[in-house]
Amino acid sequence: MATILLIIIYIAFISLGLPDSLLGSAWPVMHTELSVPVSFAGIITMIISGGTIISSFFSEKIIRRLGTGKVTAISVFMTGFALLGFYAMPHFIWLCVFAIPLGLGAGSVDSALNNFVALHYKANHMNWLHCFWGIGATAGPFIMSMFLTKTGGWNKGYLTVSVIQIILVVLLFLSLPIWKSFETKTELTQEEKQNATIPMLFGMKGAKAALLSFFCYCAVETTTGLWGGTFLVQHLGLSANTAAKWVSLYYLGITAGRFLSGFLAMKMNNISLIRLGQAICTLGGISLLLPFSKYFSLAGFILIGLGCAPIYPGMLHETPRRFGKEISQAIMGIQMAFAYVGSTFMPPAFGFLSEVTGIIILPFFLLIFIVLMIISSEMINRIAAEQKLS
Repeated sequence: MATILLIIIYIAFISLGLPDSLLGSAWPVMHTELSVPVSFAGIITMIISGGTIISSFFSEKIIRRLGTGKVTAISVFMTGFALLGFYAMPHFIWLCVFAIPLGLGAGSVDSALNNFVALHYKANHMNWLHCFWGIGATAGPFIMSMFLTKTGGWNKGYLTVSVIQIILVVLLFLSLPIWKSFETKTELTQEEKQNATIPMLFGMKGAKAALLSFFCYCAVETTTGLWGGTFLVQHLGLSANTAAKWVSLYYLGITAGRFLSGFLAMKMNNISLIRLGQAICTLGGISLLLPFSKYFSLAGFILIGLGCAPIYPGMLHETPRRFGKEISQAIMGIQMAFAYVGSTFMPPAFGFLSEVTGIIILPFFLLIFIVLMIISSEMINRIAAEQKLS
């Protein structure tokens, strides 16, 4: 049973990645056919991100009431329904409307699955599962590209991914008895239930440091991905085509790094893997600064990708150990929300900053957040170690 459920979770992680990269792949064609400015993609992504942040914040109450299996099935249904709406109603206003369930569904399922895996499976599976997310994020543009050669083809791309999601929904509902048998047995006491509010969670020892580390990590990962190509073109003088290939290697570094981290997790604990990743990220950021050959900068992007690989899964898997199994789902939801805040707002914040300072500021920007991530991560490690000894 445990193996069957794990296979289902791996498939679910692929489905999590599928919708994430669709809009970026299709938008160059979509905005022309919809007769809207190219900048309107930001409106849709902000709506999706807003829904994801909100559902992550309040995911614990929903998951505690319905259970991980039902929340996963309902959330995937919401994303499938939203993508079907993108296909059936190809008008910008309707895309904004269907972006709401797309975002709300993504936040809850992400929080639910990550906490479930942290509680019931080893660290190597957390790394491999996030590697499978990368497979889904890579497959999304590939599926969309098969339909973009024809007018209105992006609609069929969304329809195809929607059908995949709905098939998964059927599988998830059929597997609900298996999910139920694996649900966490420990419940909060009545007093803890009354006090398990967001202000109480923020006040927990080490919570602020943990939230800051998630915020900083996602700021680094998404800012590098969004602005890396521009840095390579404007600062190093590469062609747009060559820069795009190197940015793809950055994402390949994250995906391949998580595959490798799954094996390393069999020999190393989460904290060691996180520190290793942070050290590699730091080396990558420094490589971007070195006034040597452009290949040092190019290597820097790959190093940042490889360094990012074990950090996020490791921090997620550490959550029950840091804060206790009884409260881990509530903390997980807030951590995911802060992660989405970092990935949503820091890349555009850097964009505004670069207009004043120039794109050359990118390595400094990344290193600031890498250092903040290291400091906050070490703070929570120290607090968790002290609580374990007390």
